[in-house]
Amino acid sequence: MSTQEEQANVGRVLSFLREWDRGDRTVRSRMLNTFLSQNTGKSFYELELEFAQVASLFLARLTTWTRLTYMFGTFLGLQLKAIGIFLSASGHDQYLMEFLEDGGVLTLLDILNHTETKEEEKSEALRLLLTVSNAGRKYKEIICESHGVKAIAECLAKSNSDETQEAAWALLESLSHGNPKHQNQIYKGLIALMTCTSPQAQQLVLHTLHTVQSKMKTAHHSIVDPLLYMLRSLHLEVQNQATNLILDLKCYDVRPMLLSGLVTLLRPTKEEVQQHHNMEESDVIKMTGSLPVFVQQAAAAKTIRLLAEDSQEVSRELLSLGVIQHLLYAMGNREHTDSQIQASLALKHFVRSYPVIEEHVQRGIGSTLFAAFMHQADTLYMNMDETQAELLLTNKVNVTEVLDGDQPL
Repeated sequence: MSTQEEQANVGRVLSFLREWDRGDRTVRSRMLNTFLSQNTGKSFYELELEFAQVASLFLARLTTWTRLTYMFGTFLGLQLKAIGIFLSASGHDQYLMEFLEDGGVLTLLDILNHTETKEEEKSEALRLLLTVSNAGRKYKEIICESHGVKAIAECLAKSNSDETQEAAWALLESLSHGNPKHQNQIYKGLIALMTCTSPQAQQLVLHTLHTVQSKMKTAHHSIVDPLLYMLRSLHLEVQNQATNLILDLKCYDVRPMLLSGLVTLLRPTKEEVQQHHNMEESDVIKMTGSLPVFVQQAAAAKTIRLLAEDSQEVSRELLSLGVIQHLLYAMGNREHTDSQIQASLALKHFVRSYPVIEEHVQRGIGSTLFAAFMHQADTLYMNMDETQAELLLTNKVNVTEVLDGDQPL
């Protein structure tokens, strides 16, 4: 570029900045639209050329205007998209550093926390934070040290927008990689998110938690209750991911709590059942015709079977917790077919693996019912009468005292 062309370019840019400084919000929004249409996708070097090496001055003005006006929501989406052009400019991180030094991360997090911010604007702010996070470890640490994990987690938990939830999840996923200093903070934040009510959010959280947990040497005990609670989800994806995480956690120190909790879920208390019967408006009951505790009961039986099939050591721990008596109880639950099926399949594994259990179960429920069970466990419920169901519900089978020395087949 010749000296004359450079001077003309500088003059044009200075004129642009003067118009910006003098203009009201309407003028600035028009200028931003022009800027977006002409500069989207440009590299650092292209932007510097376009702005005669004073692009940083415009970014500073843009960041300041956003910080001063985001609470009013005026043109916020436009402002964030314009900032995004600078942050995503390939080839240099100068703009990124300038944005951070100007308080850009705090501004974006404030936008997320502001109750009046629209969902599409939250999504845009999350995408900008993702660009920051993806730039490297020091940038991830800045977000975390600015209390970013909490703000991002709240977006994921409370948003009704799929776009916002997915943007928040992508950011948490990014923060969870290559960020050892704050790994524990992110881990606990994800555990806290498990209590959210959105199935999509639950699924996203479980996916990331699965990854983060694999990097942890221990598991926090607070993961157990919300994880077991997720087994009552109507969404199979959520149930399956919860089950898979439980299977992973069998290698951690929370295993006794998980196994005990699963066995307990096989036998809901009368108070729990009555409480859910009284919930006439329950979405679970409307959609399935069954109670949430029974959906959870069936999922617990399935998870127990998978755990037992995977490990003889875990299998014997479950037996010591009285799992056989509880599985027989679940088999007698004629209010929920899937509980009967899953409990039957789980019991079948134990009966086939331990001869002593076969003997005790046969004596406990009678030869006729036991023969039908051995013939085809998963369809036993179809031919079960009330008397047989009551026999299962009141069974006293106890194999914990005769396990010593008995080896699986």
